[in-house]
Amino acid sequence: MKKFTSVHDVPDIQQWLSEAQSLKQSPFAHKHLGENKTLGLVFFNPSLRTRMSTQRAAYNLGMNVMVLNVGQDSWQLEYSQGTVMDGSTQEHVKEAVNVMSQYCDIMGVRSFPGLKNREEDYEEKVMEAFLKHSQVPVISLESATSHPLQGFADLLTVTEHKQITKPKVVLTWAPHPKALPQAVPNAFVEWMQGGGMNLVVTHPEGYELAPHIVKDTPITHNQEEALAGADFVYAKNWSSYQDYGKVLSQDKGWMVTEEKMALTNKARFMHCLPIRRNVIATDAVIDNSLVIKQAENRLWTAQLVLKKMLETL
Repeated sequence: MKKFTSVHDVPDIQQWLSEAQSLKQSPFAHKHLGENKTLGLVFFNPSLRTRMSTQRAAYNLGMNVMVLNVGQDSWQLEYSQGTVMDGSTQEHVKEAVNVMSQYCDIMGVRSFPGLKNREEDYEEKVMEAFLKHSQVPVISLESATSHPLQGFADLLTVTEHKQITKPKVVLTWAPHPKALPQAVPNAFVEWMQGGGMNLVVTHPEGYELAPHIVKDTPITHNQEEALAGADFVYAKNWSSYQDYGKVLSQDKGWMVTEEKMALTNKARFMHCLPIRRNVIATDAVIDNSLVIKQAENRLWTAQLVLKKMLETL
């Protein structure tokens, strides 16, 4: 396996879900795979769950881990071709990624969007540069437009707690004081689609996600209508795709409350974390949720991705 950047890199989703669950029972069973192997984690942005879960996953597999915070621990990188580097950047991504991949057996990369130019962000210049110039397999630890490890963990969480084969899963927009990326909701939609869930997306007008991501998934601007009969409720803020990167609404009426959860089929509440309490959802909703289970599953899904890559080295 040479890359993990989306659900489309997974040949058999159900098999992967089963294998991830098996890792929980025997987390150190494959430690021989990572012996004398090194994982390099490259962060362009802050991280808590992604960094710690991926490091722990690597240790469970017997790997060494190196962490690089770009711009703090390294030079600023240049991405443009043919540029005269007489400005603020000191090293070109061509050399940087080639060098890093000589020191590592697998690399993980985390980057965020600028939220100013949709075309540039959806071109994924950082992730694509690593995929192009790396000599070793690359894992997306989140990119400008997707967060596949989070999406995988979310699908695993739904799979473990569902009571029926195709539960109703609702992705609802929620208010937030800042403009946030579309990476998590994009990944959630794709992994729920891939897992065969009965997905519904609800958001205020103007917050439509990318058409090539949503496809034929039902969308409604009526949150209460969407929540009726839901088995899982996933709340997440994202900024506008059409009016790219903008905050069009901070309507507190979209916060998930106990009253709204009462409309559901005793649904379990989910969020990727970190979550702003009493903005995205109330204390009572969060305290009776699956958010900690989701965070735990970040470990097992990351470990499975690493295992798959180690098996091909």
